Amino acid sequence: MTKTNGGFEPVFCTVVPPHILDKLAQHEDPALANPARKTLERDAYERTHRRLTTVIGAPTVAPPAGAAADKPHRTIYDARHHTDLPGKKVRAEGSDPGKDATVNRAYAGLGATFELYLKAYERHSIDGNGLPLNASVHYDKDYNNAFWNGEQMVFGDGDGEIFLDFTIPIDVIGHELTHGVTQYTANLTYFGQPGALNESLSDVFGSLIKQYTLGQTAVEADWLIGAGLLAPRVTGKALRSMKEPGTAYDDDVLGKDPQPATMDGFVRTGRDNGGVHINSGIPNHAFYLVASALGGNAWEKAGQIWYDVLTGGALKKDALFADFAALTVTAAKARFNEGEELQAVLKAWEQVGVPTSS
Repeated sequence: MTKTNGGFEPVFCTVVPPHILDKLAQHEDPALANPARKTLERDAYERTHRRLTTVIGAPTVAPPAGAAADKPHRTIYDARHHTDLPGKKVRAEGSDPGKDATVNRAYAGLGATFELYLKAYERHSIDGNGLPLNASVHYDKDYNNAFWNGEQMVFGDGDGEIFLDFTIPIDVIGHELTHGVTQYTANLTYFGQPGALNESLSDVFGSLIKQYTLGQTAVEADWLIGAGLLAPRVTGKALRSMKEPGTAYDDDVLGKDPQPATMDGFVRTGRDNGGVHINSGIPNHAFYLVASALGGNAWEKAGQIWYDVLTGGALKKDALFADFAALTVTAAKARFNEGEELQAVLKAWEQVGVPTSS
């Protein structure tokens, strides 16, 4: 693996925030509490394993000999409700769909992510060098999460009570794989504002992957992360909303979506790595405002500016919101001069209360 900015952060990234699982784990109904507790325990184990992998060094994975740079190389494994990774190989690149819908969705989601990065940004897989994309499905029993562990994707089936199959929302797949893109580029520290930027970038490109796959413009998109993931009993529509942070769910079991849309609501906490899944609502909303102001396909202008910042080399590991905002201004000028793109960027950051200059 290529190291950036002095080495990889020992990051273990999950799509369901710890504060949701913590809330569930305290519920009086064992059917809700037990899967959440098991998921938190498993996440803690995998997080420790990720740190050890970073210290020891993860194996370098190269594309197979003769593999085309403009084609994905996907392998899907079935963990068979165990936790040993990767599990049994069940679908290889180019093979026909099987009867397992979860396997097929994971395969398609990896392909959609590869395609967006290649077609929109000329990036060859998440590392830029054709990295094979591996995923394990049916991980553990009643596992309420999906994660990128620095080497591969892993999907739980959910408990059926609160969460459904984690391969259902394609933006969840794109979100987690984008943690890999960040790992290979800016390598943002997973704490506080840099961590919230890390999470936000995954939401941004996860949403763009869904929009690209569905052929949606910025106006047509729902700007939800994880739509279709919540079980019918939950009062909510998704895990997060980029259009209206804080409105994704309001449920008697999960509580209310805590994401702020502006700096006025910035949450200071030591939990969730300093609120990385909560305060990501602020840069998320800024991106939505830019994309909606510009219209058309969000990956073409707004997405290009964000991608230029992520991969341009100037974004530091410990960047704050204001640092990132200033770089989007620079990127907008560099690519689109003094036009509407720059004005949209300036206005969006002003609306969410983040300064773009010192």
